[in-house]
Amino acid sequence: MRAFAITKYKEPLREVDVPEPAVGDHDVLVQVHAAGLNLLDEKIRLGEFKQILPYRMPLILGNDLAGVVLSVGSKVTLFQPGDEVFARPDKGRIGTFAERIAVAEADLAIKPASISMEEAGALPLVALTAWQALVERGHVGPGSKVLIHAGAGGVGSIAIQLAKSLGATVATTVSAANGDFVRDLGADVVIDYRAEDFSESLRDFDLVLDSLGGENLERSLKVLKPGGKAIGISGPPDAGFARELGANPVLRGVMSVLSSGIRRKARALGVTYEFLFMRADGGQLRQIAALLDAGHIKPVVGRVASFDETPELLTALEKGGVRGKTVVTHN
Repeated sequence: MRAFAITKYKEPLREVDVPEPAVGDHDVLVQVHAAGLNLLDEKIRLGEFKQILPYRMPLILGNDLAGVVLSVGSKVTLFQPGDEVFARPDKGRIGTFAERIAVAEADLAIKPASISMEEAGALPLVALTAWQALVERGHVGPGSKVLIHAGAGGVGSIAIQLAKSLGATVATTVSAANGDFVRDLGADVVIDYRAEDFSESLRDFDLVLDSLGGENLERSLKVLKPGGKAIGISGPPDAGFARELGANPVLRGVMSVLSSGIRRKARALGVTYEFLFMRADGGQLRQIAALLDAGHIKPVVGRVASFDETPELLTALEKGGVRGKTVVTHN
């Protein structure tokens, strides 16, 4: 079976021939039609998560998929061969840059009928990230004020739409060229990050979703009202994430130290900081699919390319320049 994998961190993604996936009793074997590319894939390739996600090599990358069910395990009840599905596999079972993959039934959902395979392949990771930040942790609802950084990107473009569907007022930071694009998605306040300091012009926000980290995250704390929350998806990781991982005491201590500076600054302002590393969840994907079919959210696919181009497109992600997501397909 064709796949793109690495045999050690920091090496280029290479095409490899690998055995067919093993299908357990609760697994679903999926023929991959489309796979979204994410910065997470590139960060994993570079070894940025090797201390907290100790993958075995060779490692097939890829965290998003849309495809068709080929077969199901003996205890699977929700899916059958021929179903069109989409998923973000569990973090320990990634590998969608391949012709086929076995996915746990609990992580899978029926593809929304209103969208294409390419659009569905772009959605799972970014949509689950937005859902878990805004709904699960942020409790966003009517009257909430939410700042979403990098609104033209993969996570941002979905998060803006989800926040609006929940009844929130949404501000976002983008380049001037993307201003009209994010307004069309529903953004109420658009900040050109090159010309304006958002921390000087925004106040009394309930939630910030930060995908940039560093100094941008620190400035984000200033726009929150007392009791507000900043959720970071680029880090630094915190002790809460370490507990989710079931990390040993040493690693929990390391993560606590890594986030101690930003948590201290948050406390001084009467707000909180949390790190989010999204998790696979087929049930949440089903709720997201309902929003898609109802027209409340639309996928944002900036580029569709051949599966053969995966290595080059992955390394190009950090350069930006693509609205929404890049997707590769099997022709």
